[in-house]
Amino acid sequence: MADQTGASDPLRVWFRLMRLETRMRTAVAEGLRQIGLSVPQCDVLTTLTEQEGVSQQDLAKRLYVTKGNISGLIDRLVAAGLVERRAIAADKRQHAVFLTLAGRASAEQAIACQRRFVARTIGRLPAEDLSSLERLLVATRDLVRAPGE
Repeated sequence: MADQTGASDPLRVWFRLMRLETRMRTAVAEGLRQIGLSVPQCDVLTTLTEQEGVSQQDLAKRLYVTKGNISGLIDRLVAAGLVERRAIAADKRQHAVFLTLAGRASAEQAIACQRRFVARTIGRLPAEDLSSLERLLVATRDLVRAPGE
């Protein structure tokens, strides 16, 4: 609802954004569940399609999770045959993470699942609206990244 000046209430917009994010995550999670993956597993696999051979520590940083979280997640993906750890020659205590053939196939299925969701949702927005949405999201991201007051 707009106030008397026509401006929207930032708190109301915030709640709408949070509810939308929850709905989108839930819908994507359901699609991923149908191919046997969780959202965190999908995040790891799709990140590895961009760059394999990264350490667990680097993977944790890229995914904004703790080293403990990534370790357990990688353990489960190794057990499922989707990724493998390989010792890093320079430091035998660290391991680089690589996709297996099955992991690459699962990542491709996950990416396709996400593409289908995007196509039937924001992909249906007119190009001008999509450009505006992207501009607003980037501007909001930059505000969130800015040092707090």
